Amino acid sequence: MTNQFNIIIVEDDKWYSEILKYHLELNPDYSILCFEDGLTFLNKVKQAPDLVCIDYYMPGLNGEELLKRIKVQFPSTEIIVISGQDDVATAVNLINLGAYDYLIKDEETKNKLWNTILRIRENKELKEEVRELKKEVHTKYNGNSAFIGESPQMKQVFKLIDKAGQVDITVSITGETGTGKEVVAKSIHYNSTKKAKPFVAVNIAAIPNELAESELFGHEKGAFTGANSRRIGKFEEAQGGTLFLDEVGEMDINMQAKLLRALQEKEITRVGGSKKVKLDIRIIVATHRNLLEEVQKGTFRQDLYYRLLGLPIELPPLRQRGSDILLLSTYFLNEFCSSNNKPKQLLSKTAQNKLLSYPFPGNVRELKALIELSSVMSEGNTIEEEDISYRVSGGSLSDLMRTELSLKEYTSKIVQHYLDKYDKNVIKTAKALQVGKSTIYRMIQANEVKL
Repeated sequence: MTNQFNIIIVEDDKWYSEILKYHLELNPDYSILCFEDGLTFLNKVKQAPDLVCIDYYMPGLNGEELLKRIKVQFPSTEIIVISGQDDVATAVNLINLGAYDYLIKDEETKNKLWNTILRIRENKELKEEVRELKKEVHTKYNGNSAFIGESPQMKQVFKLIDKAGQVDITVSITGETGTGKEVVAKSIHYNSTKKAKPFVAVNIAAIPNELAESELFGHEKGAFTGANSRRIGKFEEAQGGTLFLDEVGEMDINMQAKLLRALQEKEITRVGGSKKVKLDIRIIVATHRNLLEEVQKGTFRQDLYYRLLGLPIELPPLRQRGSDILLLSTYFLNEFCSSNNKPKQLLSKTAQNKLLSYPFPGNVRELKALIELSSVMSEGNTIEEEDISYRVSGGSLSDLMRTELSLKEYTSKIVQHYLDKYDKNVIKTAKALQVGKSTIYRMIQANEVKL
């Protein structure tokens, strides 16, 4: 707490006022002004102070009248009422009118006042941090600024994001791995009327089938072995805000039925419980699969498909976005240099041509990793063609063999490679490596690999 904190004392007892001022000025961050009556204070002070300490019994305006006037003139200013009378009814009334606290004049008043002001300052700084965070989040996910792009495909995506933010409709986002589906979901949330409420993201592919219901709907104490206490699920965590179900196409067919019921009834029941919990949330889903094809195969419920379709947004792969590749490259390069205190770097013409000629199977995620690596590999302020290495960026497993590792370390790296390749999809990774998915879950739990 280093910022100046402005305090006004309105007290007709000049001696008592000076005692409070002397006590508070022991903190060099406090700036204190004293007034003997409320009208003089209101007429002379034009800028809102952080805090006003007022005596309740004063000539002219009494404490209640002064409090009401302060709340009109300086709505954000906190008020502490100090009185010689221990009157509970008066204290409750003043608190209801907006006073932060009501203190009695006794030998403990100075210490109580000191502690109350500390709480007010902590609350004020917390509110300022929340305000700044909301500003930062809004800037980060403010429509077009969440993406860099001028291609016709991306302009269409921006329009759909704007439309989705204006209405409360389910949104289904499709696109290849690495195209930025979660960023779209956050952009919609933080540009909607729900932006002040939680955004909760769930990767369906990362949840074992047997735990999916508990993870999404929560459970009561004793619902199953290991349920030692009640747990709130993701649906309740997102109450009032947005629930983002990533890779919804990986959901087990039995769980799909339970999800459909929750969406239709707009309520859930925790596992092991009977109480129904009403829901007020917006659903956004994403998948790299073609859900209509999955419906035709019988692996995805048709009724759930139409329930989730809502407003569809399809993200184009990076290879179809033309010069957006260079716009994104410049953005990622500037961000990386800035965050690592590196001198600004540029892409040479040959480096640009090399980037434009590459298909980017990993899309925007791969481009970001490639640019950051190229910045590190470059010897100067210009990134040349030879600084860009697709083979390393692609994470070739053959590169692992150049370093001597234990079998356990090799295993972790191989599993991590496939998790990254399949966008953290545990089931796909297990199939590709021909191992049980429980093996991979154990490695995740042991922090041997990361989702």
